[in-house]
Amino acid sequence: MTQLPTTTRQIVLASRPTGWPTPEDFRLETVDLPELTDGQVLVRNTAMSVDPYMRGRMNDVKSYVPPFQLDQPLDGGAVGEVIASRGDIPVGTQVLHGLGWREHAVVPADKVSPIDTARVPDSAYLGVLGMPGLTAYAGLMAVADFHEGDAVFVSGAAGAVGSLVGQIARLSGASRVVGSAGSPAKVQRLLDLGFDAAFDYHDGSVTEQLKQAAPDGIDVYFDNVGGDHLEAAIARLNLHGRVAMCGAIAQYNATEPTPAPRNLALAIGKQLTLRGFLVGSYSHLADEFRSRMTDWVAAGLITVDETRREGLDAAPQAFIDLMRGANTGKMVVTL
Repeated sequence: MTQLPTTTRQIVLASRPTGWPTPEDFRLETVDLPELTDGQVLVRNTAMSVDPYMRGRMNDVKSYVPPFQLDQPLDGGAVGEVIASRGDIPVGTQVLHGLGWREHAVVPADKVSPIDTARVPDSAYLGVLGMPGLTAYAGLMAVADFHEGDAVFVSGAAGAVGSLVGQIARLSGASRVVGSAGSPAKVQRLLDLGFDAAFDYHDGSVTEQLKQAAPDGIDVYFDNVGGDHLEAAIARLNLHGRVAMCGAIAQYNATEPTPAPRNLALAIGKQLTLRGFLVGSYSHLADEFRSRMTDWVAAGLITVDETRREGLDAAPQAFIDLMRGANTGKMVVTL
């Protein structure tokens, strides 16, 4: 019989970042694992997620998700194997749960979701089949009310969400799919993924580059960036255009207020819809999304990009690098 671990390692929030996070804002600790009680399982994590939304939780402000607590472990999506159980989840089950940033997690059995790794790897449930995938699907199809023939613009298009938005739009009959990214290599990757046009936002005015990439305008803008990208999209949106406001990574680390789009009044005459959304409000689409996405991935119609870092020690820098745009596709830390 394999002996169960009595301790584990975890990453705690050592200090709240001011502006850009630094390695000093995190601390690696070894702690004792508590005994399981009825209804709990012990999971050996095999991979964990770092995501942009975590930056907001590092601030001590009220939001849609409670802030991380100082000197307490961070959390987030993780996958792993149940190695002990006092619940109805058998030992050996591969599961998805919310207690990442640690090598082992004691989790209520009703808070883990068994996953099928026969057709896709476990890390897919942190990306293409997980929260980023559902965000892309629900944001495009439900929030932006995508219709066949729409021209779609995606910012942050080489990231975990954006790269899927573009591919879903293409598979669903978009007339044109345009993406912005932060390097020539990422621009080329978007073209390889089937985007009709892509540009590096460092190369000049986003508005001018979008005009060249979408000369007939756009019908849908999936916003991961905010700021100048949102302003450019408003300028290029056609009558009755729709914006799915998913994120605003351009201002997550800002220490001063960022300017709003200066052309927001255009939304009146164009009769635009700008709608912010949280993926948690679209859980009713999860089954539909997972069924369609599993088929797409299995058929090779969706290409999944991952940027991997090895070991729990690498998690803080992986998160920092994510915020700097060092990832292509989903950033995953394997444990």
